[in-house]
Parts: sequence; C-alpha cells; structure tokens
Amino acid sequence: MASAESILAISGIAAEALLLLLLILRRVYRTLPVFTFYLAWSLLSDLGQSAAENRYPHAALAIYLVCAAIDSLFQLGVLFELSRSVLRPVAKFMPWWISLAVAGLIVLICAAIWPITQSSIFAAFNGQQRLLVHLQQTFSILRVLFFLALAGCSQLLSIGWRDRELQIATGLGFYSMISVAVSVLHTRIALYPEYQRMDQIVAASYVCSLLYWSFCFVQQEAARREFTPQMQSFLLAVAGTARTTRMSLMDSAPPEDRNRRE
Repeated sequence: MASAESILAISGIAAEALLLLLLILRRVYRTLPVFTFYLAWSLLSDLGQSAAENRYPHAALAIYLVCAAIDSLFQLGVLFELSRSVLRPVAKFMPWWISLAVAGLIVLICAAIWPITQSSIFAAFNGQQRLLVHLQQTFSILRVLFFLALAGCSQLLSIGWRDRELQIATGLGFYSMISVAVSVLHTRIALYPEYQRMDQIVAASYVCSLLYWSFCFVQQEAARREFTPQMQSFLLAVAGTARTTRMSLMDSAPPEDRNRRE
C-alpha cells in the first residue's frame, strides 16, 4: 500500500503536468513566461530530485538545498512578473525605471525579512539545514505579503478574483500561509514527532494550489478593467514627478554632459 508521502508526491507531479499543459494550450506563456518556466522547472525538479537523491543518498540534503535556492530565484521572478503584469495598462505612461524600482522593492523586502526569520530554535541543526529552513521561511513570508498587498489594493488596481495575477497570487498565498504556520509549529519541541506529518500538510496545500490554478486556467480569462481614477492620478503623478526631476537634472548639468545625454 502506497504511503501518504508517495501519494502526495505523485499527485503533485500529476497536477504540475496538468497545469503546465493548460498554460501551453492557453498560450499563457506569452503573457506570463516566468510563471510558465517556473512550473516547468518545478515539474523537472520533482522528477529529477528523487532520482538524484536515490543515486547520491549522501548528498540528499545538498541536492534539496540547491533545488530550493533555484526555486526561490524563480519565485522572485514570478512576483516581479506579476507586478509588471498588474501595471501593464499604464506602462506607457510610466518612466522606464519603474520596473527596476519594483524589482528593487521586492528584493529589499526579502532582505528585510531574512534577519527576522532567524531563530535560535534551529541552533541544533547543521549549516545546510539552517539555511534551508531560513530560505523557506523567508520566501513563504514574502509570498504572503505579496498576496496581501495585491488583494488589499485590488480595488485601486481594478483587479478581481477572475484576473490571472490575483489568481496566481492567491494560490501562492494559500500555500505560503500553510508553510509559515507549519514552520512555526516546527519550533515546538513537543511536536517534533509530528514533523513529517506537518510537512505532508504543506505538500497537500501545494497540490491544492496547483488544482486551484488548473481550475482557474480552464476558465476564460477576464478582460482587464481600467485603473480607478485615483490610481491613475497617482501613477501619472509619479511619472510626472520623475520626468520633471530628470529634466531638472539635465538643465543643471554642464553643457558637455547635456550634449552627451542628448
């Protein structure tokens, strides 16, 4: 009889394959290429990681850590892509550096979370185990904050539960909230015997997110609405301020620098 862990692993791989197929058939890779590549990586990682760990059992933790690090980089890319997708309706009015500012803000938030997730509870772990737990907690909290920010600003951004960006963020947020809750429970010594079962709960939440995304992508994508007047005014004000600042800097620069920029 198959164990719960095996059932969850097979279910996750099947759900990833189904979702990736839907992304290709729906041509979602054209608008959300990073998310599509992230799903492809997750599928290959789940298939290859087990084989690699069986081939090199002494390096199982190192293999898992490398996969987790690559997964985290993909998650940063997905969050950045969702941010750009949300702002796409007004992209032509925004200065070119807004995309860089959004990426920098996500990295800064991640850097601010990193020291917060350090815990003396894991002092008994070795270096690789501490780094792995630290990495998982940091990016789980980052995904939760991103979901809360997107959901909280949904009215201003004129997005709803039928919009792809909020659907993806919802799946990430649900899975991440379970991950954060389980990581907190991991710090309770009395619950150590339930460590494996709690990890299975995280795996089950990931499968649920995959199935939720599959259901969403089967549906027809909703047409994007225009931003609210308040949000449009704010973004245009940001763009206008940036343009004015740039012109002021150019006017105050020496003539030779001005000619070089022109």
